[in-house]
Amino acid sequence: MDPLSLTGVSLVVLLFAAVSRRAERSPVTPPMFFVAAGLILGGEGLAWIDVDVDHIAIHVLAEFTLVLVLFTDATRIDLACLRREASLPLRMLTIGLPATVGLGAAAAIALLPGFDWPDALLLAAILAPTDAALGQAVVTNPAIPLRIRQSLNVESGLNDGLALPLVLVLASMAGVHEATLGTDGWLRVALLAVTLGPLAGLAVGGFGGQVIAWGIGKGWINGPFERISGLALALLAFASAESIGGNGFIASFVAGLTLGTASRPVCESLFEFGEAEGQLLTLLVFMAFGATMVPEALHHATPEILLYVALSLTVVRMGPVALSLVGTGLRSQSVAFLGWFGPRGLASILFGLLVLGEGTSPALMATVTLTVFCSTLLHGATAYPLARRYGRFTERIASHHPEHDEAMPLPVRIKHSHT
Repeated sequence: MDPLSLTGVSLVVLLFAAVSRRAERSPVTPPMFFVAAGLILGGEGLAWIDVDVDHIAIHVLAEFTLVLVLFTDATRIDLACLRREASLPLRMLTIGLPATVGLGAAAAIALLPGFDWPDALLLAAILAPTDAALGQAVVTNPAIPLRIRQSLNVESGLNDGLALPLVLVLASMAGVHEATLGTDGWLRVALLAVTLGPLAGLAVGGFGGQVIAWGIGKGWINGPFERISGLALALLAFASAESIGGNGFIASFVAGLTLGTASRPVCESLFEFGEAEGQLLTLLVFMAFGATMVPEALHHATPEILLYVALSLTVVRMGPVALSLVGTGLRSQSVAFLGWFGPRGLASILFGLLVLGEGTSPALMATVTLTVFCSTLLHGATAYPLARRYGRFTERIASHHPEHDEAMPLPVRIKHSHT
């Protein structure tokens, strides 16, 4: 990174750090601030950060961040607890997520010229994961019933890893690999990626968790190296899978799930990692997103793309969520609240960068980028006021309503102080 770019990035981090506690109770979220900073400092602004979206540094940052996000998000989920009490997020993942992909693809076919079914499904799959960190005031607000907060938290922690295999397979179908490998070729590659990857993740997460737990039990490992060991496990899972023909990103996610379920105490230090180092990486991605991807997407914006963006953030998300929650007894306000707070954020950016260059069209990338951009603004701005309003609503309903059912708290990606 050249000195001018480094100066700009450092100043942005310092400026937001100085007002970060104040910002927790404002409509300005960290992703909003860093995307805006990227726009101002990018090539079409002050040109302090003037790199192309194809620059190797952007892709290295994106891939490294994706490995860590998949791994740390998965460690936050205790599958044993999920099986016992997580009926809402399971419904949203098993019914809502596939329905969102299907409805999003159908909308793309209807609205976006030149999109065939592989392109449309790829677009919908990239935009299917949610990012609870964009509405952090929702998942950290104690006024909102824990069951509702946890549903959004668990959904966000799992849906990026669940959508990833579909994104990879569809990218092969829609991209240049189909022409070079043939149908049998990309099917074989896809099959190896989604089978060997999980196997590598299981092995690394299981064995690595035992090694770290042994070191903790003996008192031979200190706090900093607990966090470093978690980072090492994420990278080891990625490298192991790639070396045997599997997909490293899937392996990182499965390793995190394995560690979070089998070696829960080991994960405490990883959550601290996510609070500082992980958040810095995430915000740098949002800054690069604002500096490189958003200006390019605005040049390709059309009325059809903007209409798709609006539908993606409303009907395409809220309809499947409502369908998945039929029969749960939740009030309509709760269903609408869960449906609205499905922000598109980090996972969609990283998935988009992952498939960039695989024959993806400018219209597809522009649609992904503008959806994330609008979601960052709209969900970020509405998180705090709507969380307060919904919290007051749930305080008025009786404690026997399903909204107030018990749930076990799980760590969130970024904590707020609420002080």
